[in-house]
Amino acid sequence: MSTLIFLPGLAADADLWADQTRALPHALPHDLRWAISLVHFRHPSIRAMAAAVLREHSGPLALCGTSMGGMIALEALRQAPERITGLALLGSNARPETEAMRELRSAAVGKFRAGRLREVIEPNVALAFHADGAARPDLRARYWRFIQSAGGEALARQNEAVMDRPDARPHLARIQCPTLVACGANDLLTPPECSYEMAEAIADAHMALIPRCGHMLTMERAPQVNALLKDWIARWHRP
Repeated sequence: MSTLIFLPGLAADADLWADQTRALPHALPHDLRWAISLVHFRHPSIRAMAAAVLREHSGPLALCGTSMGGMIALEALRQAPERITGLALLGSNARPETEAMRELRSAAVGKFRAGRLREVIEPNVALAFHADGAARPDLRARYWRFIQSAGGEALARQNEAVMDRPDARPHLARIQCPTLVACGANDLLTPPECSYEMAEAIADAHMALIPRCGHMLTMERAPQVNALLKDWIARWHRP
């Protein structure tokens, strides 16, 4: 029996999955085990984070990652393909860092370490959410809470890990487990083209584009994400 592992994105904690972990257990088989992994707070690279997921959770694993969490999931599958029974990549990206983004992140890392979080993060809200989500005080408060909770040093280290992430594209064609690829139609941080690229390269992947949704799809469009995850789980779960 597989264990479902939720992998949050950069700076996010378990709250990123709150709408899923509240709703899904009531709709899923009672014998399905699940956990939220926060390896991105404890290890310096995507490779090390993926290795930690495999080391800390025994047996077959189904990996559900959003953004940076999807990068960790792809790397874990590369390291131990025989252990991965299902893969869900939400608002993620298999490409390596571009030089333009490397420059932007490098500048942000310096500001994070100088304690200038708000200077970087406040303008980022418009990029992270669709206008519908950005207008919701509850979502803005949740987003800002986990950013503040992470702190400048963690934000700096995680951005450095993302900058140095491996190119996962050469391994996509080898993926054989049931795979869901989903993205907000209005995602400005990992545009839909990144998701379409992954879905086209992975055999029998299910691609879903969520309308009026930005990068924070698990928070912005929880009912739609939950429905997609429920269908995906049914494809790999074996009692």
